[in-house]
Amino acid sequence: MNQLLRGAFVAVIAAMLIGFTASCSKDNDDNENGAGKSHKVVFKAIASSGSNIEVAVYGIDGNPTTATSLSGTTWSSPEVTSEPGAYNATVGVNAVGPDASATLKVQIWVDGELKKEGTSSGQYLSASTSYTF
Repeated sequence: MNQLLRGAFVAVIAAMLIGFTASCSKDNDDNENGAGKSHKVVFKAIASSGSNIEVAVYGIDGNPTTATSLSGTTWSSPEVTSEPGAYNATVGVNAVGPDASATLKVQIWVDGELKKEGTSSGQYLSASTSYTF
């Protein structure tokens, strides 16, 4: 049953990533948000005590990376450098909590600053967020 839930979580996260990136079109215009520059991006997840982070899917502009067989209450991706002109960054993380009061927070850090955060609560946790450069 746990494998089935894990597979379902991965499928949901993958569908969300494809949906986020497919719905966004690239724009060649530079703007005040720095869309024409490269950025250093780190994705993070923090779960409440007793929870276990299992799967993370993260990426920039539809180039997802899946991290499986994770464990513990915190996770951080390696630093990813976006291409100049990249449009958005997306992350989705799944975890299992000890009970219905468990929480999960995902974050996108860009150039050392927290830019976006998403949360989830319950025993079966799935949190995601995206950030447009």
